[in-house]
Amino acid sequence: MEGRARIAIEAVHPQIDCGRFAVQRVMGDEMVVQADIFSDGHDEVVAVLLYRRQGDEIWQETQMQRLENDRWQGSFRLGDPGFYEYSLLGWVDHFRTWQRDLQKRFEAGQDVSVDLKIGSSILAKAAKEANEEDAAKLRQAVEALNQEPEHEGAVALGLDPRLGDLVSTCCARGLATRYHKDLVVRVDRKKALFSSWYELFPRSLGGTEGRHGTLKDCVEILPDIAELGFDVLYLPPIHPIGSSKRKGKANRVEAQPGDPGSPWAIGSPEGGHKSIHPELGTLEDFEDLVREAERHGIEIALDIAFQCSPDHPYLKEHPEWFLWRPDGTVQYAENPPKKYQDIVPFNFETPQWQELWEELKSIFFFWIDRGVRIFRVDNPHTKPFPMWEWIIAQAREKDPDVIFLAEAFTRQKIMYRLAKLGFSQSYSYFAWRNSKRELTDYLTELTRSDAKEFMRPNFWPNTPDILTEYLQYGGRAAFMIRVTLAATLSSNFGIYGPAYELCVPTAEAPGSEEYKDAEKYEIRPWDRNGAGNIRELIVKLNRIRREHAALQETNNVQFLESDSDSVLFFVKTAKKQGDSLLVAVNLDPFRVRNVKLRMPLGLLGVLPGQSYLLHDLLGGERSIWQGEWASVILDPQIGPACIFRLSTWLRRESDFDYYF
Repeated sequence: MEGRARIAIEAVHPQIDCGRFAVQRVMGDEMVVQADIFSDGHDEVVAVLLYRRQGDEIWQETQMQRLENDRWQGSFRLGDPGFYEYSLLGWVDHFRTWQRDLQKRFEAGQDVSVDLKIGSSILAKAAKEANEEDAAKLRQAVEALNQEPEHEGAVALGLDPRLGDLVSTCCARGLATRYHKDLVVRVDRKKALFSSWYELFPRSLGGTEGRHGTLKDCVEILPDIAELGFDVLYLPPIHPIGSSKRKGKANRVEAQPGDPGSPWAIGSPEGGHKSIHPELGTLEDFEDLVREAERHGIEIALDIAFQCSPDHPYLKEHPEWFLWRPDGTVQYAENPPKKYQDIVPFNFETPQWQELWEELKSIFFFWIDRGVRIFRVDNPHTKPFPMWEWIIAQAREKDPDVIFLAEAFTRQKIMYRLAKLGFSQSYSYFAWRNSKRELTDYLTELTRSDAKEFMRPNFWPNTPDILTEYLQYGGRAAFMIRVTLAATLSSNFGIYGPAYELCVPTAEAPGSEEYKDAEKYEIRPWDRNGAGNIRELIVKLNRIRREHAALQETNNVQFLESDSDSVLFFVKTAKKQGDSLLVAVNLDPFRVRNVKLRMPLGLLGVLPGQSYLLHDLLGGERSIWQGEWASVILDPQIGPACIFRLSTWLRRESDFDYYF
């Protein structure tokens, strides 16, 4: 310990669990770091933020600025995907302390001749520690300070802030205090922050009842997905499906001849997690799909489910990876009293766990080698945390562009742990947050707590497993409301289609969230342009998201006042003046709401008494208002929401040619 190091560095932010986990950001972000930095006594303090890409030898540094109450802030720009390290360094700045005291004494009319000699000695010492160029400047300053005949001129020279900067740059830092650990920020590509997902079952694309869809059918539908505005096409498992214990339609225990089974019952004599279901096509067909999707601005996301059917080759090749019952049968999946006879889980406590981990890692590597950069991981919360941390780190080392979505509808602490371990995005509780209070509280938790530093929510109003009661009973308006909320509140959102855009409301039974005739268990042909669809709204929402940066992040939401408990009103702020968007959504799918909205005029740069133009990007209407309250009518059957862009520039007579 160096007892002469006088600086304390505390309350560094951001850091996750005392630096145990990396903070999440995307490339191009400004990484802002704050800390409490102070010294004993009254000496001036200087602090710098250190940073480097992980693996680099040399640290870069940038000066931190004092805020208030000994709080300091610094920042640096993040580059390409990967890991970056940052830390802090602080020391007592004797020269700036001298400058401060010199000014006070001189202004008080005191004799400063000795003080000038002290300053000269500090400069001379700094010159000995500086590089040749800086040393020459410092020696020149010493000479000028000593030769200045008048105290007033010498004081002016000594107080030059550029001189203080120079001394701070080149002085020895032997008594500096460095923060006791190097913190880490993980940088993802921008799609981790901003993406629009569309999920479909390729086997249902056959067009006529009974024909099994193929990956080539997926290629044919890509223009339609692109027209809707989605940039991620997520496919449920595309692997061979087991026949033993196969589930029938509607999750019946006994399958009938011709029942296709659940895609999540992975594995048959035709192969396992590295194979394509024979009726879907070949690996070459899949690689063609990846290439064609890229031509349409779409990435393919694959479902990775670490589980097997009883017919998976792993059971014969590696029986030690599974649990076996006393009667000699393999232990299938259960969540008592529910039984999943067609699914066999891995035994992650097997003595051969390292070999199991290596094999599971190789599944990701296999598909990365075939062009996949996005993975939706099925039920990661039922697998060991250390395994995910290791696999994700290995995958990112292979390809820093890889993105992982955690499908974990589970307890909050578990969801947070998975995000800390490296998942780029996470499913969320959004589907069950319906009221104004519920949505406000949930978004506040996600965007104002430390969760914003490590978790990126992905809002899905439905999935093949989740048809909420709000959608079951709210009619077409409910589907419009929920997709608008998902697309505007979160920068990452997705839908399971075409069930969503067709507003399919029918559940398996009262009190159930399972779809009737669920695609998980049968091939279901669709009329993608069926009556009552909301495709036009989805196209508009995705266009607005692409064109307006305010909707391309989540943590910039601020909730605003409306005079109705059924209308959610919020602003998504943007760094550029005039690019913020105001969103008002009627949460009641049954009733028209005539609502007053309180505009955040100061936040949006509107002066008192100034008129402003509201342009509804969804409906196209424009209206001029003055004052902080504006009124809108939100009809859930026609247009349950408005997305306003506010403009303060209104043309005057001097803006036209005839004025001149």
